[in-house]
Amino acid sequence: MLKLYDFELSGNCYKVRLLLSMLGVAYEKEPISFYPAAQHKSEAFLEINPLGQLPVIDDGGYVLRDAQAILSYLARRYDTSQQWLPVDDAALLGEVLQWMAFADGITATASAARLHDMLFYPLDVEAARAGAHRLYRILDEHLWFREAQGGQWLCGAAHPTVADIACFPYVVMSEDGGIPLLNYPAIRRWTDRVKRIPGFVVMSGVFPTSPAAPATLAV
Repeated sequence: MLKLYDFELSGNCYKVRLLLSMLGVAYEKEPISFYPAAQHKSEAFLEINPLGQLPVIDDGGYVLRDAQAILSYLARRYDTSQQWLPVDDAALLGEVLQWMAFADGITATASAARLHDMLFYPLDVEAARAGAHRLYRILDEHLWFREAQGGQWLCGAAHPTVADIACFPYVVMSEDGGIPLLNYPAIRRWTDRVKRIPGFVVMSGVFPTSPAAPATLAV
């Protein structure tokens, strides 16, 4: 059975759990104590992923790290409809990969602000928030035009793709990092649509509070 090395409160781990649920793929969780134990930096875990980051999957001995790479692999491996990762449509595939790269920018900004506010991670939180707002203005405008053209998803298809899953978690959790979505109505409508996809699962729990957290905890 596929194994997911997982931290329940990680947005990058959540996006993998989300796609696995939507695909109906059974899997085993291997919990990794990201905080406060920093188990992802332990010698044992570094043998699995030398970068010391989550998530990681082990699919019958095939070990893969990086959330976006994992989403692509799972879609290609387990989606018989080939809709989540449309490899036979070059233009649509290009769009998907473009927005998956965009998701990395969301992680670098909105996720960073969330780590600062909820784990007291030392960083320039105002710069992180400003960066997230810049990306959200682009995303909201894109989604507005997609809606005007009759589309509901990030890419030019009548169905969601892994691009939607890649971007969703840290967007929907933005307020945890002091980034309200009030001024982004198209984004809010899109997140509501994602929540209605069959197989959607919520992300449970909240970050613990502490007066300090070490700077080695980034995922």
